Amino acid sequence: MKIALLGAGKTGSKVTKIHDDVVIFNTTNPPKLEELQKCDVVVSFLPGEAFLDHLDLLIESKLPVATGSTGFDWPEDIDQRLKENQLSWIRAHNFSLGMNVVREMIKQMSTLAKLFDDGSFSIHDIHHVHKKDSPSGTALSWKQWLNEEVNITAKREGDVVGYHHLEFDSADEKITLVHEAKDRSIFARGAVWAAKILTEDDSLEKGLLDFNEVVKTKINL
Repeated sequence: MKIALLGAGKTGSKVTKIHDDVVIFNTTNPPKLEELQKCDVVVSFLPGEAFLDHLDLLIESKLPVATGSTGFDWPEDIDQRLKENQLSWIRAHNFSLGMNVVREMIKQMSTLAKLFDDGSFSIHDIHHVHKKDSPSGTALSWKQWLNEEVNITAKREGDVVGYHHLEFDSADEKITLVHEAKDRSIFARGAVWAAKILTEDDSLEKGLLDFNEVVKTKINL
């Protein structure tokens, strides 16, 4: 499997440590159609706006894409365009494989709202100072998975890879759930896992797919 890597920064560069057949495209080697088509799959860790700039080219390449690019709004017709071109793309706010187990834990925590009249939920995320979106896409996903009223706060400091904290607080009990990314390699591993699914699983649906849903299906969560 030859990976076309877009965005070889702090996270993207980890892909080259995990997988040995990677072609890096950047400002000195910008992606071109002929060169992309020599690869089997695209992995992107570009900033959101830069990823959007390459959107039409990526569709034209007819390659599957695993993207962890965040901080932008997808075009409303992207799913339709991918299906028309018989393409499967996987997107993720967070490529951590462990986050998929956390998702099920969060769904269980949501039941606390039915047990307590005086309880409240809060989510806090901490990331490095260069992260542009605040709160993080993962924090927003946690809110969606919880499906309850929740207060979200965010902090940007130092070189924190990623920290997310969900708390339920009542008069008599406090319950917390924490996920901490210790190294950026967890996101690279998840992206390479997604790339393998894209290239090996012929039964994968076409269109824009959610990473968490793909993992959930594969491990029967």
